[in-house]
Amino acid sequence: MRTCAICGREARGFHYTHQLRPDRYPTFAFCSMRCLDTGGAIARRNKGMIDKTDMEKRAIKEARQFLAEVLTELGLMASFHDCSAAEIDRIIEACIDGFQDAMQRQTLNDDVPF
Repeated sequence: MRTCAICGREARGFHYTHQLRPDRYPTFAFCSMRCLDTGGAIARRNKGMIDKTDMEKRAIKEARQFLAEVLTELGLMASFHDCSAAEIDRIIEACIDGFQDAMQRQTLNDDVPF
């Protein structure tokens, strides 16, 4: 039994896949049109994701160390000293999203070198 990605009740055949690309994005199940509308809106705002998986959360947390090393090398660490972990994670996610968007755009434009 699949559960609703929003409320946890039994899913009833309502599904959402961002950009109709199941090869690229997860498919979420919902119990009702109300939860589907809510989940779809969240996924559109978050580039196909509703909640980060545990692996994604760990990867972002582990990336903090790499970001800190580069900031230190560039003499920029002091500027980020008062940032919370959540703020640092937003920076990391923005970099990942920007990179992925650029790669997708280049691929769709046939800009991939052979």
